[in-house]
Amino acid sequence: MMHGSESLLPAVKVDRQGKRCVDYRAILALALPLFLNSGVQAILNLTDSWFIGRLSTDAIAAMGALYFLILVLFTLFGGIGMYAQTLVAQAYGEGQRWRAAQAVWTGCWSALLLLPLFVVLAFSGAEILSLFQLPSTVEQLALDFWIPRLLGGAIAVINLALTAFFNGIGQPVITLGVAVAITGVNIILNEWLMFQVGLGMAGAAWATTLSLSVGMVLLLAIFLSHWMRRRFQSHLVWKPRWQLVRSLLTFGIPLGLLMTSDLTGLALFQIMQVKLGTVEGAATQIVMVLISTAYMPTLGIAQTGTTLVGQSIGAGDLCWAKRVGNVAIALCILYTVTTGVLLALNGSWLVPLFAPSTDTHTEAVIALSQTLLWLAVGYNVFNAINIGSAFCLQGTGDVRLPSLLAILLSWFGFVPLTHILTFASGEGLVNFLPQLGWGVLGGWLAAILFTLTMSSLLLWRWRSEAWQKIGLM
Repeated sequence: MMHGSESLLPAVKVDRQGKRCVDYRAILALALPLFLNSGVQAILNLTDSWFIGRLSTDAIAAMGALYFLILVLFTLFGGIGMYAQTLVAQAYGEGQRWRAAQAVWTGCWSALLLLPLFVVLAFSGAEILSLFQLPSTVEQLALDFWIPRLLGGAIAVINLALTAFFNGIGQPVITLGVAVAITGVNIILNEWLMFQVGLGMAGAAWATTLSLSVGMVLLLAIFLSHWMRRRFQSHLVWKPRWQLVRSLLTFGIPLGLLMTSDLTGLALFQIMQVKLGTVEGAATQIVMVLISTAYMPTLGIAQTGTTLVGQSIGAGDLCWAKRVGNVAIALCILYTVTTGVLLALNGSWLVPLFAPSTDTHTEAVIALSQTLLWLAVGYNVFNAINIGSAFCLQGTGDVRLPSLLAILLSWFGFVPLTHILTFASGEGLVNFLPQLGWGVLGGWLAAILFTLTMSSLLLWRWRSEAWQKIGLM
């Protein structure tokens, strides 16, 4: 029989001896939709890259230059929406359902405050991209994609806040259904806008922005449905509470910095590979897209850790929070290792799917991509530990120190090391660093060393239990 304290905890069951044990079925039931949801996001990235690959190698290289740069911006400010999941999970664990809905509205109001910033960034694309000294044809294609994609930034943050609600209350099936709808709309719009209307790269960006808008409408409709209004009073707590907005920004921005510090490094890493050459840039982009099939679903599993840890803390049991968090981290590692090895073993037929068939660089891109896939396996294993630990710490509210560590390691370690190992003398973006000239392989070695160090520190932070003081606040 389960006592009152156990009934409030997630993924718990009591055995015949009366001892609490982890209900792995409950964890898998929560993790599977989140896993599939992130998998759908990976499919979305794959389809976008496939459509863009039909344009040219320059288009792939342009996407490579932008891929992580745009992801950095959206994740930085998206930390506001993502931190809402921590607030939702903890409020739900306490039984304060109306506060869970209020956290979502706070995230939506915060996103609207960011709208002017995204508009300014969108129309500053030429100045931003000129800093990276890309080939002129690549830079123009990148700019075509940049403007319409950045104009949808606030919509992306609102979607994160809404999905955080359903994930935080343990209903990820809803976000999965909406993600599938977004992907379907995006595929249709890609074909129509890119090739039928003839917008090319700009069409790909508009397809993503418009499909996210459809997703936002669907999520809002469900959030304000009769069932949700009755259980969470979602229609009564919509008014902005600016004190709550400030609090969300206080924790959401550091979370965004934590999630984007390594992405910032990867954005600059990928831009450096494009600067090195079209073949290197295109091959790195293809590999990044392929390993996203391991990276994106791992994010879904890690979000399970945020929900389980947050609900456990809301119920007042820090020991249980640590136990279920460890399970989530182990699942992240298991999936990533399995998927990474399978990708590398099947690279000979996967890589050509994303390389243009009628391009003079195609053979070189395919050959280099297959080599880089094996390096990506090592990178992804450490990245799984990094992601799992970070999301479990997010569930506790411990985001500031991990953010500081990530910024220092990425900006002052990973980025300069990538430049040192990648470029020979006279090739780089700056001249004051040593330049060893190891090429694209040197850049990937820097990425592996960075994620190894970062994952070790975050795992130590999680296992040190220093976050327990924060969880009790």
